[in-house]
This record gives sequence, structure tokens and C-alpha cells, in this order.
Amino acid sequence: MTTVTSPGPVTLPPGPTVPRAVQGAYALTSPLRGMRRLREKYGDAFTVNVPIFGNAVVISGAAEVKQLFTAGAELVDNQEVNLGRVLGPRSLFALSGEEHRRQRKMLVPPFHGRRLAAYEKIVEEETVRELASWPEGRAFATLPSMMRITLNAILRAVFGAEGAEFAELRALLPPFVTLGSRLAVLPISKKGRWNPWRRFERMRREYDAIVDRLIAKARPDGDDVLSMMLQTRYDDGSGLSREEIADQLLTLLTAGHETTATTLAWAVERLRRHPALLEELGNDDGKLLDATILEVQRTRPVIDLTARQVKQDGFRLGRWTLPKGYVVLVSIALIHDDDALFPHAATFDPHRFVGARPDLYQWIPFGGGTRRCLGAAFATMEMTVVLRTLLRDFTLEPTVEADERWHSRGVAYAPAKGGRAVVRRRGGIA
Repeated sequence: MTTVTSPGPVTLPPGPTVPRAVQGAYALTSPLRGMRRLREKYGDAFTVNVPIFGNAVVISGAAEVKQLFTAGAELVDNQEVNLGRVLGPRSLFALSGEEHRRQRKMLVPPFHGRRLAAYEKIVEEETVRELASWPEGRAFATLPSMMRITLNAILRAVFGAEGAEFAELRALLPPFVTLGSRLAVLPISKKGRWNPWRRFERMRREYDAIVDRLIAKARPDGDDVLSMMLQTRYDDGSGLSREEIADQLLTLLTAGHETTATTLAWAVERLRRHPALLEELGNDDGKLLDATILEVQRTRPVIDLTARQVKQDGFRLGRWTLPKGYVVLVSIALIHDDDALFPHAATFDPHRFVGARPDLYQWIPFGGGTRRCLGAAFATMEMTVVLRTLLRDFTLEPTVEADERWHSRGVAYAPAKGGRAVVRRRGGIA
């Protein structure tokens, strides 16, 4: 259990001493390799000073990660500079403490339990529709297809039947998400007339206008996410405001779109380089596919960092005593790459998860604790349905090409060539 002492001597892990600007440039140009080099030099915890996060301690030791994730919100909570900058002040990413807990509680039901079964049909329909256009016998990037599948699926789950607003959102959201993802990690001021924030704000106004029309059209007895949000009530009987609905919908649409699609592209990239696994999946009862998805997320996490900010002086985190205001960054890639937790961690081996569920304080592609991704169950269902349908309808040809490099899209890391595939349609599929 996390403890807090009266303010005493600050004890921080070692780290580089070069100026913040230099550390920031290094973090932007070599983020993953840089993290690994810092761990090699300083160990599983080190201190950095970088733009956006400021003074921060990076951790990847299992015990300290678990301690951080189980700490109360009065000790560590949401960082002051967060994704609320791009998703809105009423987004779950922007909220803290009791306000975050109340909104999260209201948003859980649409993405769990029996509701997931209803969404499975939507995901399969969108997958079949997209895969119908796949070329046979020549290499192509699968990431754009995965983006379309996940975008269409989350739009249908959130808003129900298709309509004119769907076409507008399909056109608006991809560039909106791409720009927002980059702005979220770049220290660009909102001041000044000519900067990318102006374009982002114009897109946000367009999004808000579309959502206003969809709210006006929503059926009060509907079973889509928007209808359920309009029906739900706080303990005092009040409902979500228009601003809350717009920000939370944007959070769901972005978080439920790009990261899942990127993981699916990584899955294609991994499968093509493991022909024996492809052979096994041809006779799978579902357990190996589930394990494969877990292993793709372990070895190719699309989000590398999850953060908390210290709210009280003297916060004891394992060996360290941290001052108020410091940010604690959990490096997902580093903890996933720990041989002590995952033997032969550098090896892609889904069998490690067959019949064994991962420890959610060690396998953390969705983050952890009270801020673990709300849509984790939805994303897992979506990845399962897409890959199951793909492997049912197509033969995925193996390759001996080198692994695709990691490419930063801003918040998420994608395969540099887009998860290239060569496929053959299975006999009997129209």
C-alpha cells in the first residue's frame, strides 16, 4: 500500500543533466531508443527534464509501477498538462479526482458485458466490407484499411444508424486526430495567429456543430452510446451537459479508433514474420488468437508512456521520495521488455499467454489503475473480430523482410510501412 510521509529530503533517481531543450530534442528524435539507452545507463528509474512534462521520473520496475497505479488520487493523479488540450476540458483525460470517478462510472456500461456482443456484428460487417477491396498477390499497407474499419465501427457503435453526419465525421476525424495527436506531444504555444492550433480549433468547431445535430436527432430510447449518454444521470439526477457529451464522444472516437487500428497493423506485421504461428492459427479454437493479440500489444505497444503527477510533498515511491508537482512516467515499452517479467522478452512468442492471463500491473498497453483505458474491452473485442475475419477469409503470405521500424504518429507508434501485407483470398469466398 502506498504511504506518504511528512515532507523530508527529496531523493530522486539519477538522470541526464543537460538542459531541458537538449533532453527534449533527444526525446522527440529518438524516443524509444533513448529510453532504452537511459535505462542501460541509469537503471529502471531515472530523472528527466523535458518539454510538456517538465521534471519527471521515468519508472519501469514492476513493484514501483504497481505502487503508482494503486496510489490514491490524493497522492498522485492526472498531470496538469494532458490530452485534455486536444480532447477538451470535459474529456476523461482532462478530469481528476472525484469528477473523473463520477464521469468514468457513467461511461462504463456501454463498453462492457452484453453490449460488446451487440458491437461484434458491427465490427465484422465493417471488416468484411473493407476487406472486399483488398488486392491479391501484391504488397500493400494495411494501416489505412484498419483505420477505416475501426473508425466506421466506433461511429456506428456511438451514433447508431448511418446518416449524413457520418460522411462528415468520416472526412473530418482522420486529419483531426492526426493533427491533435501531433499537437499533444509538441511544445507549441496556442498564442499567435499563424500556428497549427488555429487549424485544430476550426476543426473542433466543425466537430461540435456535427455533434449538436446528432444530439438533436438522437432517439431517447436508442441503444447506441450517444442515446445512453443522454439517458444516463448523476446521483443527483442531473444529466451530462452538451460540452461533456461532445468532449467524451471525441475521446471515445479518437481513443477507439487510431490506437486499435495501429495495433491491428502491427499484428499483420508480426504474423507475416512468424509462418509457424500462421499455420497454428489455421486450426485455432480462439485461445491462440487471444494470446497473439496480447503478445502483439506487449512487443509493439502503440502508446509508450502513461503518466501521473505527484499531488503531495514527500510521496514515497519505492526507493525514492518525490516532491509535489513532479510527473511520474511509466515506460510501457521498458516494462514489457523486462526479461524478469517476460522470459526472453525480445522474442515474439504468443504461447506465453496461452492459458495464462497477464498481470495488469506488468502488461499495461491500456495503462493502469483508475485511469486504465475505459475502452480496453471494446478494443480487445474489435481486434479479435477483425483478425478472426481476416484469417478466415484470406491467406496471409509470410515474408522474410526485416521487421518494420517504429514510426511516431504523435501519440501512437505505428509500423513504418503501414503493416504491409500480401494476401490470397481463400477458396469459396466471394
